[in-house]
Amino acid sequence: MELTERKRQILKVVVEDFIHTAEPVGSKAIAARMGGSVSSATIRNELSDLTELGYLEQPHTSAGRMPSPKGYRLYVNELMEQQRLSMAETERIHQALQLKMEELDRLLSQAGRAVSALVRYPAYAAAARRTSVTARRFDLLPVDSRNCIAVMMNSDSKVHSKLLQMQLQVGAEQFPGLVNLLNQHFTGISPNKMHQRLMPAAEQVSPQAFLLLSQVVSFGAEALEDAGQREVVIAGARQLLKLPEFRDADKAHDLMSFLADSKDDLPMPEHREMEILIGPENVEEALKDTSVVVASYNIGDNMRGLIGVVGPTRMDYAAVAARLSGFAEGLARLFGKELPPKEEQE
Repeated sequence: MELTERKRQILKVVVEDFIHTAEPVGSKAIAARMGGSVSSATIRNELSDLTELGYLEQPHTSAGRMPSPKGYRLYVNELMEQQRLSMAETERIHQALQLKMEELDRLLSQAGRAVSALVRYPAYAAAARRTSVTARRFDLLPVDSRNCIAVMMNSDSKVHSKLLQMQLQVGAEQFPGLVNLLNQHFTGISPNKMHQRLMPAAEQVSPQAFLLLSQVVSFGAEALEDAGQREVVIAGARQLLKLPEFRDADKAHDLMSFLADSKDDLPMPEHREMEILIGPENVEEALKDTSVVVASYNIGDNMRGLIGVVGPTRMDYAAVAARLSGFAEGLARLFGKELPPKEEQE
């Protein structure tokens, strides 16, 4: 039995009426929605056919019809009209996201200050992604002879796009080959590796196409770097000046400069709930005479929070670790998320 255009329109009316009323839809209501262009008798016949085809269900003999899962699927795939958000809805969403980020920034700052005051060492708080973001897929959409749109989907399913002005004209017939090259060699890797793979790819495309490839890779790498950026807040750096280990002005200055200018290089454990790095275990030269204790907690949205302390190697590790754990648990509760699973202590 053929699914005619009239049947499709009747199915659309049934689905949309049922969504709004939660009541089975009868032929008279459908006829009214269709402006009287189709008689009730004809609609009843079409409803019977749609039921036989599995798109509609009838709760009992005297009732109207309601969509089946198959009917909903056809509606979603082929009949549903895309809705545009109103300006008010768009603004509410924007405000909600803005409040979320402001709340995160405020909490990070407050947490850093509170930890520093409690343990009397410099503290840092950060928000970072749990996993590195990479490119999942690229596409190129020609606009005209000199412009195209580069599209990149991240591994977290977020999509970035940019209008690129081509330095030299590249025919649209070359785009599929470029897209294939991008998806084969520039997905699933870090921005640094994307740049490293660019020159070897020059042999596979024309000089004009290579210039466009360079533009796309630069756009993709920059978008990934922006997506992977983390917010790091330092609090209580001046606490160092009260410690006997840092009475040497130069030594104190070097560490305070590191905390101010290179805070993104502070330890950010990937998987552990708690990590303690003692003296030379720290990678950064400026931290070789210090110990770092850092705890992790879940923020949600593929984000994790970190709260850490930088102090002398003689710090009271048990006390600092306990206090950081307490803060991490409290912050996790604030965000309404569970902590990462605890690891067994070695």
